[in-house]
Amino acid sequence: MNEPDPSAQQFKDRFLHARHAYQGEVTLGNLAFDANLQEFASRVAIICALETGGKISPQEAYSQIKSLWQKFAASAENLINIE
Repeated sequence: MNEPDPSAQQFKDRFLHARHAYQGEVTLGNLAFDANLQEFASRVAIICALETGGKISPQEAYSQIKSLWQKFAASAENLINIE
């Protein structure tokens, strides 16, 4: 079996999980929040694409996004309490 080209895999990972530079005041809490927000947005986009493509039901998409939102909100609350 042929192994995937590492550079092709890295390109695919960068494409699917794009990260953008943080533009605000640089603090540990702000950077962590930004990373969590970007991860949340990336996962929601993938879930929406799966639902649009018919791979998962609207109910499943809603459930997954709701779960992600609850985790994101809890992490944001923890970051606020730390600072």
